[in-house]
Amino acid sequence: MSDQHLTRREVAAAGLLLLKPATVFGYQANSAVTVGVIGYGGRGSYVTNNCFAKNEYARITEVCDLLSEPRDAAKQKFTGVKTFESYQDLLASNVDAVYIATPVYRHPEHFSAAVAARKHIFMEKPAGADAAGCRQVMEAARKADPTKRISVDFQQRYGRDYKAAYQLVKSGELGKIVAIRGSWMGNGPKIKENIPPAQEKDANWYFYRALSGDMIVEQDCHNIDVVNWFMGSHPVIASGYGSRKVRMYGDVLDNLAATFAFADGTVFNYQASQVGGFRDISETFICEKGSVNTSRQGVKIWRVGKPDPEVITTNYDITLDAVNDFLDGVRTNRLENMGVAAAESTLTAIMAREAIYQMRPMTWDQILKS
Repeated sequence: MSDQHLTRREVAAAGLLLLKPATVFGYQANSAVTVGVIGYGGRGSYVTNNCFAKNEYARITEVCDLLSEPRDAAKQKFTGVKTFESYQDLLASNVDAVYIATPVYRHPEHFSAAVAARKHIFMEKPAGADAAGCRQVMEAARKADPTKRISVDFQQRYGRDYKAAYQLVKSGELGKIVAIRGSWMGNGPKIKENIPPAQEKDANWYFYRALSGDMIVEQDCHNIDVVNWFMGSHPVIASGYGSRKVRMYGDVLDNLAATFAFADGTVFNYQASQVGGFRDISETFICEKGSVNTSRQGVKIWRVGKPDPEVITTNYDITLDAVNDFLDGVRTNRLENMGVAAAESTLTAIMAREAIYQMRPMTWDQILKS
């Protein structure tokens, strides 16, 4: 991932709201938002160090992790930071916002506690590893303090080029969406080796269904969220197949294919693989008068009657857009509550996962009640 971050000039160009000079919601225009991190592992430390810490209006003041090594690393990185083993102790502090980057199966617990503590929240995706966890996130989100910002790290929703593509599709210039294709073809995460047996599942939680939700929930939910966002709704039924052909560690799949259908009849075909080295991570929206392909590397736009696509290149990590938008929203009272939408995208992935596991179509109502 790129270590580049947006300058203030680039933020303005991206169409984000400029910071207001007045005092808003208790924050002065030149004061920092204090941030507490719950989970300072691989993803947590990357986003903290390369996104939150690089925003001039954020200050990392607390870090929580069950393991001593990440806590020690945080102390080396951030002068004066307070570290905790218990997330309850961090939430009891007067920190303004929390960044939740713990294993997927713990998201519902940590999210609910952060809501109860009345913190601004930025949480890693997905909402949870199972339907019950997603329902817990939905319930907590609906009860959240409306004066708090709740964002989830579905970065594409905040990426400036993704937002431009979304506006184009929603404008109707290309006509209605008639079909959708998506894929996440690429190698999966590395297995952590030489781990004591008692700590093995905690260290390699990604590779266990009960802890990560499997690859379609933990990883592929990104593509699925983009499709739900562009469609303005979630599919009502899914079917699919998957298998383990190469990676026999843990119990998650290493390849799959799924088909979703929306209430209006729009079909979304999806394929994912974590073996073989081939890479294609994108979404394609086929419209009546053209098509749009979106990815973290940029956007391609085809228009009927024109032989070559318009190409927009994205050359930075769009996680920066998500973090910067969150912090700006906290400071300027530009609020959102992504809890329910994030849970719905996660449930969409779970619907396909269960269709794959059970080898039969699954409906939205079946998953919501499971």
